[in-house]
Amino acid sequence: MASAVPTISPTRLRQIALITDDLDRAEHILTEVVFVDPGVAQWGLKNILVAIGGDIIEICAPTKPDTTVGRLLKKRGEGGYMIIMQTLDAAARRRYIEDNGLAKVIWGREHDDVTCVQYHPKGIAGGMMPELDSHTPSPSNPTPLASAFSPWHACGSEYEKYAAGMERASHLKLVGAACRLGPGQTDTQGAAQQWQNYFGVERQESELVYTNARLKFVAGSNALPEGLESITIQVQGKDRLNEMLAAARREGLGDDGGMRFLGLTWRFVLAEEPHHRSSKL
Repeated sequence: MASAVPTISPTRLRQIALITDDLDRAEHILTEVVFVDPGVAQWGLKNILVAIGGDIIEICAPTKPDTTVGRLLKKRGEGGYMIIMQTLDAAARRRYIEDNGLAKVIWGREHDDVTCVQYHPKGIAGGMMPELDSHTPSPSNPTPLASAFSPWHACGSEYEKYAAGMERASHLKLVGAACRLGPGQTDTQGAAQQWQNYFGVERQESELVYTNARLKFVAGSNALPEGLESITIQVQGKDRLNEMLAAARREGLGDDGGMRFLGLTWRFVLAEEPHHRSSKL
């Protein structure tokens, strides 16, 4: 029996996974590695997790032939792989998705305070594998979505270690991303509506409104495959921003206001400085 549509739920864009065939190069460019997950070896992968403040960019590379990531690299090259979201109750959303036959669960687990669910990307707009996870609030983690450096299962069990890395990257903030639809596809609002209906993320026109960022859908191009088009990172401090742009140019990756790396555009934007009213005294 189909269940009713759950209400829209606050959802955080907690992690974006990318794929490459040169993990060493990725680690050289994206320096604040907070975790390397040995568990991904079961899927013929190796990875690094890079802190963007309290959120994560994961980069995966195949270690064996005929893996999902290896096939995807051959099909469309480096680029996006997964959109990993954090909600309040991933188990409830899974029941709704399965009861209504919306998407196929390809992997899931529950342990301690964590629920993780990966969905098959077939039929889901944007060319990315969706994963919807949750941490149950607890006295030690009362606000999992709102706390910038809240525990995140993908970073392992040593919270103090990876939280320190997140804090070292606190001048960075993941604020946006864009997914390109397939060739000939133009219904960007319909794509965002699908993600709202399936995963409970608030939609505004062609964008998903997460608690920390926005994900925009853009029309497809006949010359480009469906998938992740860009990531936008906010940088605190003009000097830091200029240093990042200069480093990108030195590596031959410089793009206008960012860099072109791992098959997508990285946009760096300056965080607004707080305005202080001057005293008349």
